[in-house]
Amino acid sequence: MPIYAFTCEGCGPFDLMRPMAESGAPARCPSCGTAAARVFTPPGLALLDAPVRRVLDSEDKSAHEPDVVSERSGRPLPHHHEPSPPWVLSH
Repeated sequence: MPIYAFTCEGCGPFDLMRPMAESGAPARCPSCGTAAARVFTPPGLALLDAPVRRVLDSEDKSAHEPDVVSERSGRPLPHHHEPSPPWVLSH
């Protein structure tokens, strides 16, 4: 069963475990009973393997703050020849 985060204006944040069918239902603060707003949080990415987390973090960062590249890196692109006209025979 998923855990949803809510926040009460008077008491602060709290979590509720509830079925997905009730994800949009209003929640009451367990301390004071007032209506609480649901807080949308990122999924539990901490459970991912470290290499996958690093890739996702760098992908997220590059969307807003791309790195400035001053030199080429990585493998060279394969060399492509211009296509020959159809009347030229190749060897």
